[in-house]
Amino acid sequence: MNVFLASIALILGLLCNAAPAVAQSSEEAGFQAYLQLLAARARAEGIRETTISSVIGSLTFNPRVIALDRNQPGSAPSTIPSFEPYRRRHVDPVRIAGGRRIIVEDAALIGSVERRYGVPAGILLGIWGHESNYGRITGDFDLARSLASLAYEGRRQKLFADEFIALLRMVDRGVPRWKLVGSWAGAFGNPQFLPSVYLRVAQDADGDGLADIWSSRADTLASIANYFRDAGWRTGQPWGIAVSVPATFDRTALRTGLVSPRCPQVFTRHSRWRSMAEWRAMGIVPLRGVWPGDDVQATLFEPDGPAKPGWLLTGNYRVILDYNCSNFYALSVGLLSDEISR
Repeated sequence: MNVFLASIALILGLLCNAAPAVAQSSEEAGFQAYLQLLAARARAEGIRETTISSVIGSLTFNPRVIALDRNQPGSAPSTIPSFEPYRRRHVDPVRIAGGRRIIVEDAALIGSVERRYGVPAGILLGIWGHESNYGRITGDFDLARSLASLAYEGRRQKLFADEFIALLRMVDRGVPRWKLVGSWAGAFGNPQFLPSVYLRVAQDADGDGLADIWSSRADTLASIANYFRDAGWRTGQPWGIAVSVPATFDRTALRTGLVSPRCPQVFTRHSRWRSMAEWRAMGIVPLRGVWPGDDVQATLFEPDGPAKPGWLLTGNYRVILDYNCSNFYALSVGLLSDEISR
């Protein structure tokens, strides 16, 4: 009897241990079949067979990126956290000093990029500093494996399948395969571009034949500048100004009635647009510096509510949001830019 029970226990133990292996094998088989669909699409879009085989041939499914993706918040939090802790983490002395150092070390380069693209150095370095701390933190996930795994999982299949094909196109155009590592969600290099963004705006500013946003300052700064110019940056206009709002200010009449199809949760926290002259007439006062032109349009944003710091945000703030649609992100990039330029 004891021998029988021991045998049953052994069999049950083997089955329990085998179940994850069977499931993993099935998932890997499904992933490999899906890779062939991606390969077929790549061929149909003119990507060379040597490129396809060199990237797809060794890929395996990565469950880690699926877990990270599923852990992302799916809706707006019931209570919006305070902006100040976020600001302290991202507009910090290390990033400020790093940006100022680059301005000194590469003044001629930065001046050239500013003149060509019309985007100020502070904004370029604010993005670079925020995204990767000037190249210190760029990620170590294999991009092809991550993007293919995320596309196979299917929650955002079109996005990640498109980015995987864009990654193949990068390799097809001469980007070395070994450079293609980055964040779990597919962003890479100093400015943390996605592959489709790299193909659209990356610049070979130093003329060496590669838009090297991994190790070239010239290419990194020019690529960020090209992104901002492409997104509609208005030269000579600030992203926003810090303001003091009167205690008696009536905000109800300025609530926006517009619903943006992109990032609606972000834009609903902004007021209606008014000219700087109109804001001034309502008693709004800049905390430092001077007013932009009277006809410059702006929206009021008070991230932590009345009686806390507020900002008048111009259309250039919307360009920062195009890079990453988060008020905390865009506001901290603008503030980091101001500190670097100060």
